[in-house]
Amino acid sequence: MRKILLTLVLALAVPQIAHAWWSGDWTERKKITLDTTASGLAIKQELTAPLVLLRLHTGNFAFDGAKVDGADLRFVAEDDKTPLKYHIEKFDGLAQIALVWVQVPKIQPGSKEHHIWLYYGNENAVAGDDAKGSFDVNQTSVLHFGEAQGAPKDMTVYGNHAAQFDGSHIPGGLIGPAVAFDGKQSLQIPASATMKMTAADGATISFWIKPSAAQSTPILTLRDGKSAIVIGMDGSQAYAKVEGGAKPVETPRAGNLAAGAWHHVAVSVAKELTLYVDGQPVAATPVEMPAMQGEVLLGRGFQGEVDELAIANVARSADAITLAALSQGPDTKLLSLGEDESAESGSTSYFGVILQSVTLDGWVVIAFLMVMAAISWMVMVGKALVINKTFKANKEFLDSFHKLKVTETAKLDAEDKAEDTDIQDSALMLALFGKHDHYQNASLYHLYHVGVQEVKHRVNKGNKTLSPQAINAIKAALDGRLVRENQKLNNLMVLLTIAISGGPFLGLLGTVVGVMITFAAIAATGDVNVAAIAPGIAAALVATVAGLVVAIPALFGYNYLGSRIKNITADMHVFVDELIGRFAEAYA
Repeated sequence: MRKILLTLVLALAVPQIAHAWWSGDWTERKKITLDTTASGLAIKQELTAPLVLLRLHTGNFAFDGAKVDGADLRFVAEDDKTPLKYHIEKFDGLAQIALVWVQVPKIQPGSKEHHIWLYYGNENAVAGDDAKGSFDVNQTSVLHFGEAQGAPKDMTVYGNHAAQFDGSHIPGGLIGPAVAFDGKQSLQIPASATMKMTAADGATISFWIKPSAAQSTPILTLRDGKSAIVIGMDGSQAYAKVEGGAKPVETPRAGNLAAGAWHHVAVSVAKELTLYVDGQPVAATPVEMPAMQGEVLLGRGFQGEVDELAIANVARSADAITLAALSQGPDTKLLSLGEDESAESGSTSYFGVILQSVTLDGWVVIAFLMVMAAISWMVMVGKALVINKTFKANKEFLDSFHKLKVTETAKLDAEDKAEDTDIQDSALMLALFGKHDHYQNASLYHLYHVGVQEVKHRVNKGNKTLSPQAINAIKAALDGRLVRENQKLNNLMVLLTIAISGGPFLGLLGTVVGVMITFAAIAATGDVNVAAIAPGIAAALVATVAGLVVAIPALFGYNYLGSRIKNITADMHVFVDELIGRFAEAYA
C-alpha cells in the first residue's frame, strides 16, 4: 500500500528525477525542448547540426544565477554528456537579455520529444563559446551586425569581413543590433577564394530586411565579372536574378515585403533558382549556376534596415531555410525552456525527498484522508448539480405559476410518473435520471403538488369551499413536505462537516505519531544532528498538510452550498404562504 501511494503521489505531484548531472562545477540547469510539430516548427526532413537562436530574458532565465557576461553558459546534448558548440551574440546581465546561437545535434520533424540542456551557475568558468566552430564548413560568411561602430565582422572561420561600410549601426534590430541604409550607403565584402561557389554545389544567401517604404532596387549583389546573383525588391515584392550562365534567369516578383516590418529573404541556387520570403518558397525557375567568387555589395539603393546576413557555398534545403526564418523570428515556438533545476537538490524535488521519508503509519493516515477528500469532492459536485438544477427549475415553475389566475391555481399539477416514483426521495438521482418534463427538479413544484392534492381530497363535487380547519390541515401538510425537501437538499452535507473537522485532526494524529517515531529512532541511534531530524519531522508534517488539503476545499464548498440551500429554503417558506393564500381565496 505504501509503495502504491508513494508512486501515485510522486507521479501526480512531483517532478520526475532528472538525468545525471553533466558537471558538478555547475549548480543550475534548464531543459530546452525542441518543438517541430505544427505548433512549433513544421519541417519535413531531419536536419543535422543546425544552428538555432536562443533568446533569453527575465521571463525564461534567471540572470542572477549566471555570470554577468554569460561566460558560464554551457549547452549539453540530450544524453547529458556531449557538450554542444555555441556562440553568444549578446549577453547583458544588467538588462537581463541574451542572444545565443546553439548548434543542436539534430532536429527531427513532427516531434516534441528531443531536448538539450542549458547549464549555468559557475563563478570560476571561463568563456566557452566558439563562434568559428558553430558554423559548418559551407557557411562562408555570417554578419550579425553586433558592432557598435566600424565595419561589420564575419563570425565564421573564413574571416570574410566587410571592407567598406558607410551605413548606420542601430541598436534595436530584429536580433540584437542591425544596420540601416538610406539609399546611398552600402556595405562591401571583397572577393575571396573561400567564398568560391560552384555549379555542382550551388549557393545560398539569406538576410532579414525591414524596408522603410515600397521601392524598386537591388538589395544585395554578389558579382564576379559578368556572373552575378542579385536579390532585390520591386515595389513590395521580392525577386532574384542570376547572370553569367547561358542566359540571364530571373524569378517572377513574389512575396510581400511590407514596409515597417521585418521579413526573411533567402535565395538558393542549384539547378533551380528558388526565392524564399519568410521561410516559404514563393518563386522558382530553372537555372545554370555559374562558378563565381565575387565581391558582395549590400544596401546600395536600398532604404531600410538589414540584419543577419548569411552566405553559404552550398544550396541549402527548403527545410533548412524554413528553420532559419521561423526559428530566428521573435515569435518562434521552436525552443521552450523548462523550470530551473539545482544541483544542490540532487536533481530531485524536495517533495520527493519528504515523501520518501514518510513512515507506514503516516501513509495509513494519508490513505484515509485521500478517501475523505474523494468523498467530500463527490458530495460537493453532486450537491452543486442538484442545487443548480433546483434553482433553474424553481424559476421556471414560478414564472408559470405567477401567470395563473386564482381560479386556475391547480392548472399546473400533474399526476406522479411511475418512472420517477422510485427515485423521488433522492434529489441527486432525480436530477440525473428523472424525466424532467414537468418541474420534477423544482422543490416549489413538490410543495405545490402536495397542496393541490390535499385540496382535491377535501373538495367534493358539490362543495367548492374549504373550512378554516381544512386550510390549517393543508398548511400542515405543506410544512411537512417542506421539511422533507430540506432533508433532501441537506442530505450528505454532514460528510463535509466531518471532512472539515476530522481532516485536520487525522492529519495531526499522523504528524504526532511521525514525530514520536522520529525521536524514538534518534534516541535509538544517538544521532542528534539536524540532518537526521529534519527529514523525519518534515515527513511527519505531510500528514497535517494532507488534512488541511481535505478540510479547506470542504470548508469553502460547505459554506457556499449551505448559503444556496438557505436561499432555496427561504423561497419555499415564502411559496407555502403564497399558495395557502391562493387556496383560501379560491375556495373561501
